[in-house]
Amino acid sequence: MWYLLHSPPSTGASNMAMDEALMLFAAESNAWICRVYTWNAPTLSLGRNQRASGAYDLPRIVDQGIDVVRRPTGGRAILHDREVTYSVVGPVRDAGDLRESYARINRLLVAALRTLGVAATVVEDPGSRDPGLEQPGVLPCFHHPSVGEITFKGRKLVGSAQWRSDDVLLQHGSILVDDDQMRLSSLLIEPGPEIPGAATLRGALGAVPSESQVAIALFDAVRSIEDRDARLIEPDTRLVARANALRDHYLDESWTWRR
Repeated sequence: MWYLLHSPPSTGASNMAMDEALMLFAAESNAWICRVYTWNAPTLSLGRNQRASGAYDLPRIVDQGIDVVRRPTGGRAILHDREVTYSVVGPVRDAGDLRESYARINRLLVAALRTLGVAATVVEDPGSRDPGLEQPGVLPCFHHPSVGEITFKGRKLVGSAQWRSDDVLLQHGSILVDDDQMRLSSLLIEPGPEIPGAATLRGALGAVPSESQVAIALFDAVRSIEDRDARLIEPDTRLVARANALRDHYLDESWTWRR
């Protein structure tokens, strides 16, 4: 069974806490959840094992009005601002290994993007690194695509990362509307590498779809490919309470700047 959740814009800590709370829900229900959301302020999200302490210029980040959060998933830095974020949560026993689960979720993403009019493709170069296994350095997520990632005309359009815990997986990622990822280099203490231009929905379509249009396309893909009876849900009081309890972890600087 699949559930669909379209969340209002929220803080980095609240967004990560909700994704983790959904993992607890999936563990109890054996259900899959597809969520679409955005961020209420520009937010730098760091991968679980990415080096950040001593690498990023925190006063500069604060001066630019950028929030910072460390994700539970791996991967590298993303600036969440002009983009739409998705997450998928489900039981590992139904997901296969890392590559299989990426391929399953990619089918949904590619179908949704093609519904919007974007001829997205998946990188299949066997010489590339597996998705979610990039070295956790300071290179940003959209610096280059890895095998299994979604591109448009050879440039990365969707950046994703996955985490598995207690037999449940969380995969979430960013679908770029506009390319502002180059700002990430300016947030480093040492001059960062030049960031190649990423693909964007604006560039692919010549127009900007609304967040709701992206959510509808992704939810329709879930119904078409995975579960025709997938239904929209709203967070109940228990889910909200769990997310609120988890939020403090993502607000804790000892987690955000732990390495």
